[in-house]
Amino acid sequence: MISEPEMEGELDAAASHDVVSDRDQRAAGHLRSRRPWAWALGGAAAASAFWAASVLVFGLGQQEPDIGGYRLTKDSCRAVRLVSLAAAIAPRSSGDLTDSGLLKHSALDQVQCSIHLRDEVAEDGPGSGWSIDYTVGISVALHKKTDPGTEFEALRRVSDLGVVPEANVKSAPYVGEKAYLITRDLGNTELRVLEGGAVLVLKLSAVPSYLDDGSGEEAGDGPDSPDLSAYQPAMVNDMRDLMSDLKQ
Repeated sequence: MISEPEMEGELDAAASHDVVSDRDQRAAGHLRSRRPWAWALGGAAAASAFWAASVLVFGLGQQEPDIGGYRLTKDSCRAVRLVSLAAAIAPRSSGDLTDSGLLKHSALDQVQCSIHLRDEVAEDGPGSGWSIDYTVGISVALHKKTDPGTEFEALRRVSDLGVVPEANVKSAPYVGEKAYLITRDLGNTELRVLEGGAVLVLKLSAVPSYLDDGSGEEAGDGPDSPDLSAYQPAMVNDMRDLMSDLKQ
């Protein structure tokens, strides 16, 4: 027969064991209840990291470029003034414009045209038939879906006839967001301007030409193409005018 002290001791031991076990169970349950939360937080962090990587790699969520108020119409080329180049080289005459037309698209608006300036003064004197033909090429592209900035920078040395040396490219200050003057050769130079989603190009070329007057005289050697770098300040002025006119 178990005595009362022995029974009380066993009861106390049992009670003590139950209390400890219950505390352990609650603690274990608490740890187990926290693990799904930790997994969820870790999953959210991983998802955020994946989303950030996707934006960098695939461009997800990229904003459309700002075309800065530029607007192109079918008359944009006819509105080109070229005040500075006309004063430096020769005045424009009627019928001097070749217009390639206007492109309108949800991703891109574009116009291209060429304007001819002819130096009426013959290089070797009156009656020789030699003159210099100057042509100004205009191109304006408004990128409405993708930012052209990276491509603009990458192609700064690329001309119509290949890649020019780095020394033939120089920055043009105070024109748009970024601008370069590119010299392809002595008779060809161009000014490229980036402003938001707008890319504007003004090219100047000079080619000696001979007009046969029917006298039967030999043309002889023509004049060399002039160095067009002297006209680059005029190109910058006319580009500023063009940019201003296309925003009106």
